[in-house]
Amino acid sequence: MLPVLLVALGCAAGTPSDLLITIETSGPGREEKPSAEKKDRLTWPQWRGPSRDARSAGPTWPAAVDAKSLKRLWKVKLGPSYSGPIVSPDIVYTTESENNENEVVRAYDRDTGKELWKAKWPGAMKVPFFARSNGSWIRSTPALDGDKLYVAGMRDVLACLDARTGKKKWLIDFPKKAGSPVPTFGFVCSPLVTGDALYVQAAGCFLKLNKETGEIIWKALDDGGGMWGSAFSSPAIATLAGKEQVVVQTRTTLAGIDMTKGSVLWSEKVEAFRGMNILTPSFQGDSVFTSTYGGKTMILDITKKDAKLQAKRSWDHPTQGYMSSPVLIGGHAYVHLKNQRVTCFELETGEKKWTTTERFGKYWSMIFQEDRILALDQKGILYLIRATPEKFDLLSSFKVSESDTWAHLAIAGDQLFIRARDGLSAWKWSEAKTP
Repeated sequence: MLPVLLVALGCAAGTPSDLLITIETSGPGREEKPSAEKKDRLTWPQWRGPSRDARSAGPTWPAAVDAKSLKRLWKVKLGPSYSGPIVSPDIVYTTESENNENEVVRAYDRDTGKELWKAKWPGAMKVPFFARSNGSWIRSTPALDGDKLYVAGMRDVLACLDARTGKKKWLIDFPKKAGSPVPTFGFVCSPLVTGDALYVQAAGCFLKLNKETGEIIWKALDDGGGMWGSAFSSPAIATLAGKEQVVVQTRTTLAGIDMTKGSVLWSEKVEAFRGMNILTPSFQGDSVFTSTYGGKTMILDITKKDAKLQAKRSWDHPTQGYMSSPVLIGGHAYVHLKNQRVTCFELETGEKKWTTTERFGKYWSMIFQEDRILALDQKGILYLIRATPEKFDLLSSFKVSESDTWAHLAIAGDQLFIRARDGLSAWKWSEAKTP
């Protein structure tokens, strides 16, 4: 057991101001860098993959998902989590909520499943009763940037850990630092790392942080946090109307933010029941696609006029998304809906091309490669679908977990990583082909 690090940090009103946030590491970690053979392997370093749009690079997927094409390499048992796995050339990371007391980050050897280290801190909390049926577990998916791993805890805590050893580099308790309330539904946004900066929705705001120190560079879109603030959506970067920007969705607003100044370039009010704007914004050309619970599905066109950017709703549709971010392929959006069906929209016109009659699980995560979609259903079923506006074209399906699979699927090269409620498993494409 390595030394335990204790950092005295404050908490939100109504909790002890001297709460100890504990970072604990166990095991030797992995100080050495990955071998030459492994260092060039494809990775899955953040929410929705390397380009944050759920696109899979690397070997061509097999024609079907079944016992012949997929072989399980290893499985470990864990407490529950909504966080998707993060994959480096030689390590896979996951989180868990432990015994309703602690939040834990664990690192495993990518090929064998051997645990390399763990880090934990007190972080348990319960979401409101009307949202509790699916669990009060750690929500945010970590982000990996070289030798640093950024992990968000439910009580608005953001930690930067050494990715090879689990040792703490820095930790921010936002309720203490910013005087903001603990988010009622927990810290949900998955951090975005680019250049020297880290972007995240925390402390009731959208923040740009120095990734080396955690210091706040600017904040925007202050919503006050708490019950009706503290956003759920994760940001993404896009070039719209010739301007690179970070696009973010709060509980009420979809906006483009200047990455240097933090100024709002454009914004649009987005209706949603109880502010449940959850999807990560998606992009086609100069347009932004989103869909909300209790609101609508829509496209915003971003244009430039008199050197200023403006947003105009090109179309909207009463169909409602919920938690599952879509994939955009060939001018169409493939969306898992609030009613648990799957639908296809034509992005230019808003025409709904088809909707399944079958209802699936409460959550889907989707990754695509060319015209194929790999979807992991909350019920533990993996679906391979051909992306076409003609019909819902299911190619095959395969049961990969007896437990619920709420976390986002991860693919790195010829390996798949599936975080179920009760554990983490690694799978290998046995028939994947290099293009």
